Amino acid sequence: MLSEPRSGRLAAWGNALLAGNISPDDAALAIVGGDAVHRVAGLPGESGPVGLTLALGRLRALGVTGFRVALPAPGHPLGLSGPPEFNARALDAEEGVVGFGAPYGLVPEIHEAGTPGDLHVEVVWHCLTVREAPPADVPSLGEAERELAEALRDATAVLSQLDVAGSGPVAAAAIDAYRARVEGSGGEVLAPGYPPRAVRVLEMAQRVGALVSVAYESGHGGAVSASEMAARGEALRPVERVARRAQVAAFNAFVEERERG
Repeated sequence: MLSEPRSGRLAAWGNALLAGNISPDDAALAIVGGDAVHRVAGLPGESGPVGLTLALGRLRALGVTGFRVALPAPGHPLGLSGPPEFNARALDAEEGVVGFGAPYGLVPEIHEAGTPGDLHVEVVWHCLTVREAPPADVPSLGEAERELAEALRDATAVLSQLDVAGSGPVAAAAIDAYRARVEGSGGEVLAPGYPPRAVRVLEMAQRVGALVSVAYESGHGGAVSASEMAARGEALRPVERVARRAQVAAFNAFVEERERG
């Protein structure tokens, strides 16, 4: 959860483009990020995959006025609105983008080649029909901020109870590394046009995500048996759920504000 989902990048910078805050080329560059190339397949009127710039322009011409994010997990259709085909593919990918204003959504398919130090990543976004309905289980920014404050306390308490030594410095280092990647790429936490509260909520969600990652991945402390690992997962799942909900609320804030007028 430390690096934003690809659906978050597409929605954020796609929204900035639709609002006229950035150019199509700048939007495509920000969405691709460190990947090699992104294409969009299944667009109405196109016989094969096309580049991001053309795809975003076509979606705008089809009536899309904004993008929302979905980050579903088994048993939690976060941000989804249907139909079943789109929901199933988004659940398999663990993310998706839902168009606002016209019934089109995008789900990424990731292709990786090479070694960890020299990874070549290509992404194909599959354009599918979506149901125009309120997204599932997405809180308001205010709700997300309140939930995150409590989740941050819970995550810290869980780490302490599970005796995850050094979790504070490790989590801080992970967050610093994330911010350094963002600054080094010339990027922003969110695209131009997003409200400051959305930026604040997303940054807090990243912090909670860092603590959850530390709790799951740390080799310190006494959680070494299967039962202890199960207890750790049981304690952290609600915290992780809150962080995912907050991420979606932050990315969706652009559309929610426009919808309220």
